[in-house]
Amino acid sequence: MKELGRLITAMVTPMKEDGSVDYEQAKLLANKLVDSGSDGVVVVGTTGESPTLIRPEELKLFAEIKKAIGDRASVIAGTGSNATAEAMEATLQAEEIGVDACLLVVPYYNKPSQEGLYQHFKTIASATKLPCILYNVPSRTVASLSAETTIRLSKIDNIIGTKEASGNFEEISKIIHATGDDFKVWSGNDGDTLPLLSIGAYGVISVVSHLAGKQMREMLESFLAGNTERAAEIHNSLMPLFKNMFVTANPCPLKYALNHLGFHVGKPRLPLVEPDEKSAAIIREALATSVIDLPLP
Repeated sequence: MKELGRLITAMVTPMKEDGSVDYEQAKLLANKLVDSGSDGVVVVGTTGESPTLIRPEELKLFAEIKKAIGDRASVIAGTGSNATAEAMEATLQAEEIGVDACLLVVPYYNKPSQEGLYQHFKTIASATKLPCILYNVPSRTVASLSAETTIRLSKIDNIIGTKEASGNFEEISKIIHATGDDFKVWSGNDGDTLPLLSIGAYGVISVVSHLAGKQMREMLESFLAGNTERAAEIHNSLMPLFKNMFVTANPCPLKYALNHLGFHVGKPRLPLVEPDEKSAAIIREALATSVIDLPLP
């Protein structure tokens, strides 16, 4: 099974002025993220505006970005849905395209039980040969995947890890310590990355790596090399970005930041809108006081 990497960027979806997907800019961004330290990219995750993309756009993004970065990095397709059949179909289509793995978000809105969540993910994983990463983000989905259900799902061969954005360190610790070494936990919150590494997490699926990929890479490598003092120094220096890239709903602040820096990714799609001036000022201040290392055009 291909190594997906410790630093994975949850990539924004660039849009043109008319609101259509800008595939050329998406390919350029994917390559620049790899250049700045990402081992892989998640395409059409929350940061990629999955709720407002339609299936043909999603599939074209998977294909174009996989073609653009080839074997330089992994391409993980966001194929989750709150309908099991829909998620399974999207996953099979992504597999046919040739992506390296899929990211499956906890079903949202319909609030399934833990048994329902288990059956949902088991059904999708059983239908595909792709490595499957679970995605627990209760702030978005209402339902939360419990540690016990995650541990149970980890016994399915091609469910190889989880992106944990719950912020519940007690539950995440249970997962880390009750699953095998081949089951990986990626932090789903940038600011949780270093604390979670300290209890055995594998890496991060990051938003801030759009802006500070090299620093995120150095933080991970410093920690793994035993230089926890340097890792903590980087973590602390990135706190303004960790905090202020979420001053409004993701990816609105990040898209604003990239546009402000000269890497044009367009506006978010409705019902998301650009940050108001108060939020924009906070974002600009965070950028002005941070070291930005994304290679811009």
